[in-house]
Formats: sequence, C-alpha cells, structure tokens
Amino acid sequence: MATYITEECINCGACEPECPNEAISEGDDIYVIDPKLCTECVGFHDHEACQAVCPVECCLPDPKNVETEDSLIARAKSLHPEKDFGDAYPSRFRKNG
Repeated sequence: MATYITEECINCGACEPECPNEAISEGDDIYVIDPKLCTECVGFHDHEACQAVCPVECCLPDPKNVETEDSLIARAKSLHPEKDFGDAYPSRFRKNG
C-alpha cells in the first residue's frame, strides 16, 4: 500500500532525501509520493523512512492502495536491478514486535 502524504504536510522536505526510490517530490502545495515508485521501504528498511522523519506524522499508509510484501519487493527489484536484496531483506512486514 503505497504511502501518501496528507494535507497536514508543512513542506519541510525532511522526507524527500530519505526515500530510497526517489518517489517523493515537491508538489504544488505539499510533498507527494509517486505510488509507482513507493515500496514502503521494503528491501531497504524495516520501517517507512519518510514516516520516521516526518515532524507532523503526515506520511501514512494509503488504504486505497493496499499492496503485499511480494509486490513491493518485486517493485524494489525492478527499480534497483543492481542491488542484491537476498532473502533476508528488511521489511516492515517482518518487523518484530
């Protein structure tokens, strides 16, 4: 489920450099996430990096765009063919606890 940025965004830009897929860009009024590039950081982190740095907590899972871990890692692999993700890649789906 690609992450999206709510209207509460304060345009601080903290999220943009954290995205391993360059899915975040500055929109007209707020930052936006391209769902075709977002992997929810599957393959890179055990959390969504944009959520972790957002000071107003406006980077949220999009309930209108629910995706499986398999589809997200497949997207990550297609976006980063040079990277060896292996079988034990980081994922919020595997996060303990």
